[in-house]
Amino acid sequence: MDIKKIDQIFAETAYVRMGGSKEELKCAEYLKAQCAEMGLDAYLEEFEVEMADIKKASLTVDGEEITCKGYFNCGSHEVEAPLYYLRAEDPYSLSACRGKIVITDGYMGYWKYQDILENGAVGFITHDGNLNYVDEDIDQRELREHVSKGNKIPGVNINSKKAVELINKGAKSAKIVIEQDEYKGKSHNVILDLPGEVEETIVLTAHYDSTSLSQGAYDNMSGSVGLLGIAEKFAKEPHHYGLRFVWCGSEERGLLGSKAYVEAHEEELKNIVLNVNLDMIGCIMGYFMACCTTEEKLVHYIEYLSCIEGFDMKAKQDVYSSDSTPFADKGVPALSFARWAPNNTATIHNSYDTAKVMSAVQMAKDIDFINTFVDAMANAKKCPVSREIPENMKEKLDIYNNRKRDKK
Repeated sequence: MDIKKIDQIFAETAYVRMGGSKEELKCAEYLKAQCAEMGLDAYLEEFEVEMADIKKASLTVDGEEITCKGYFNCGSHEVEAPLYYLRAEDPYSLSACRGKIVITDGYMGYWKYQDILENGAVGFITHDGNLNYVDEDIDQRELREHVSKGNKIPGVNINSKKAVELINKGAKSAKIVIEQDEYKGKSHNVILDLPGEVEETIVLTAHYDSTSLSQGAYDNMSGSVGLLGIAEKFAKEPHHYGLRFVWCGSEERGLLGSKAYVEAHEEELKNIVLNVNLDMIGCIMGYFMACCTTEEKLVHYIEYLSCIEGFDMKAKQDVYSSDSTPFADKGVPALSFARWAPNNTATIHNSYDTAKVMSAVQMAKDIDFINTFVDAMANAKKCPVSREIPENMKEKLDIYNNRKRDKK
């Protein structure tokens, strides 16, 4: 894929495309059309996602109206209670949540939510952004189904500047009002098949959705462009293993597209020898990495390959928070490629994730290296990667998927 085409795709997809939205569907159709331009027949496969239309979301603290966004899918509520800042999640700090609206740092993940719920919290406030940024942006967040397990209390998100102000002045009480209609919506995976000489396949994935503030150039139109570049190469060349390309929808909402894929295609998983996932490549700054939820031998192979090709690389055995993980959790060896930028040169999940942080030249170089790796695997007489997930990776998958609590 040439540099001009890469820049064109970034320009034509420079819009927010949250999972389940009409903009996400627009992008899915766009990717399908890009395949058609190469003479390739991709198709859309829909899956169900939780959606919500928020009619009202308000936060009042000590009588002051605070700009906020209500959490999708946290139900409709009106609650007023003392405000409590949960600084740490030790037993003593959690015990003080009872009867309170809790303000907390970071995302509302599974264990944090279960902890504040168990300790009697009646609502929650999260914050995002940066005290030193000029904007007052607020991300649209959701109470994910696997987090709440149907037990919902109201939540809102505010800008971090306001959170600092509230804590600094010792805010005492808060009131949250949320009214919303919750319903089942649709998201889509875009699928393209390039058959090989055998029935066994390598599945290549990348998500194309974004978060609520983001054009998602870095995270992850870059990976989606990467898949197009790989498809362009292998559409013209024979390969032993079949290649299936899956542009995943609703990744930012909890890897929903890849989870839906492995559930819908569970009988086919036994024929998948490897999953290769692309999530954030081609940025101007930063280092390239491979995160392998596989046997450790693959880590060393990629390290050797990077030396042979003269390509910067770090590789490790770990679980990556992206669409590779549902495949690994089903027993398919999986790895993710990414180029990690320093936070002060490229950030994600905010309005600063635009094509300005991207380099079409670096994108082309990253795609070339990934193509070299995929070529070696796709044309192997037998894929050398063991079809077994090591025990240490199973442990990490259990922690990632909240089946076990991380004791650290």
